[in-house]
Amino acid sequence: MMSMMKDRQKQLLSDTRVDFFKSSGPGGQRKNKVETAVRLVHRPTGITVIARERRSRARNLQLALERLALRLEAAAHRPSRRIPTVFPAAVRQRILERKRRRGVIKRMREKVRF
Repeated sequence: MMSMMKDRQKQLLSDTRVDFFKSSGPGGQRKNKVETAVRLVHRPTGITVIARERRSRARNLQLALERLALRLEAAAHRPSRRIPTVFPAAVRQRILERKRRRGVIKRMREKVRF
């Protein structure tokens, strides 16, 4: 299982452009001078993910790979086609009868014209 995940990550890395950059925001000197943030761009699809939460470049790379895998799964997901429901004739008749009765009730609400 673990080797399969590593193979998947190697495959993802071969299809992506990896950029390391300096993260922004609070964190002081370490955050301002060390390039630990990671940006992955999946070349075939153009999907971009960024990880800059951790102080470790390796951990940020791991997080970015996990996010990229999730985004690729979501992009590849196609919902199954809905099969329309066909009501039996008796049910259709019952529905239409209820609608007719409801229409009669609504027509009775009209104002009386003199």
